[in-house]
Amino acid sequence: MTNTALRESAFPDAVITEAIRWTEEKGPLDDAQAMRTAASRTTDEHARIAARALQLGERIGLQSEVARARQWAPWVLLGLVALVVVAGLSLAGNVVGGGERHINVIVALVSLLGIHMFTLLLWLIGLWLPLGSFNTSSLGWIWLSLTARVAGGKRGQAPVLVRAATGLLTRARLLPWAFGLVSHGIWALSFAVVLAALLFALAFRSYTLSWETTILDPAFFVHAVQVLGWAPAQIGFPVPDAQTVLSSTPAAAGQRTWALWLTGCIVVYGLLPRLALVVLSAVVWHRRRAALHPDWSEPYYRKLTARFAAFAPPAIVDADPGRAPGIAPAGLAPSELQDTLFVIGFELPSDTAWPPEGLPVAEVQRIDGSAPARHALLDRLAHARPRAVLLVCHAASSPDRGTERFLREVLAHCGECRLWLAHSAKDATHPDMAQRWVDWLQGTGLQRVAATHRLEDALQQLGTTP
Repeated sequence: MTNTALRESAFPDAVITEAIRWTEEKGPLDDAQAMRTAASRTTDEHARIAARALQLGERIGLQSEVARARQWAPWVLLGLVALVVVAGLSLAGNVVGGGERHINVIVALVSLLGIHMFTLLLWLIGLWLPLGSFNTSSLGWIWLSLTARVAGGKRGQAPVLVRAATGLLTRARLLPWAFGLVSHGIWALSFAVVLAALLFALAFRSYTLSWETTILDPAFFVHAVQVLGWAPAQIGFPVPDAQTVLSSTPAAAGQRTWALWLTGCIVVYGLLPRLALVVLSAVVWHRRRAALHPDWSEPYYRKLTARFAAFAPPAIVDADPGRAPGIAPAGLAPSELQDTLFVIGFELPSDTAWPPEGLPVAEVQRIDGSAPARHALLDRLAHARPRAVLLVCHAASSPDRGTERFLREVLAHCGECRLWLAHSAKDATHPDMAQRWVDWLQGTGLQRVAATHRLEDALQQLGTTP
């Protein structure tokens, strides 16, 4: 996941993220745990927002509904294709299935292309004027709505998921193209089936093709046939001449010309435009799919970004850049040490469990960092002369000069010291916390003190087992 875009494979995650936004319009969800978990996984603000949304979505069942929708989508599409194909076959049957085997070519052309032309006009209007009423009239919208309804059932969250998906598509300027990819594909398949049925009937049955009128001038039909036949003629389909058009009973050659003219018109004005638009829709989808991500400038997302910023580890506010790093005290000689372990909790939050679990036999003490407590502890260390000291500090706290001074004083009264960075249950384990303490130890000349998040590692370094 990048800072600026979600990949196409992450489109369902983007839908979940947007769906959570619309869900929280009715009231914020309990997201304390989701915020901490998301903050601990990454430092990218957009990835954090998405991770939070995915956890909340899992809790309220959005992911399971999306998974069901993806399972049902092919079956709903197949049912829709079957319905349209049956409707196309019905139209073709009405054209060639008459008992008298007489086909009015103009009526047949209008019957086969009328609804197609109307829906194509609506799609084009929706393309240039992206109004919801035009986009929702396409087969693509019907497919999406039916899939969401079937997957979610009566108590599902289909409305919010559909709203999120269409919102993302609209923002990426992909809504008419996404719906068009489905709609044009279904229409193209329907025309292919209709043409196959029509050609089969014309090839193995004898029909009389003509036109009829009561009020129109015959010259109108001559001109209309020539105009409509121009485009099919460019790819090899014949066009009836004026004599054939005006003849009430054309010869067999004339009937063949009429049949091929009707077929050519269906191919050129029905099948080919839909195939071309399928290809164009696929190309536009491929080029614009990188824009399928939420609008991170929305106030809702800016507020979440600010909340995540509070999880960032604080900077060292008490550093002394004017002083060169000192040398760590050498500590006591091995002959002066006693084989004891001191565990010291230094300035830990009140909710930190103490003493920590998993400790071996040791002297355990917790101090608040006040001068009297520090002096009393240092007096105990001077008397005990322990072989090892485990200093426990709060990982999310900021090390300062007071921490450095206390650590140097501890090092002067023991053999070796290790730093264990503990965190309380409500803290997110930020990936930069340990490195921040390591950098601080390096900068203050205390490299001999190793810092770690794991108690087991600290005890192992001290040569002590629980």
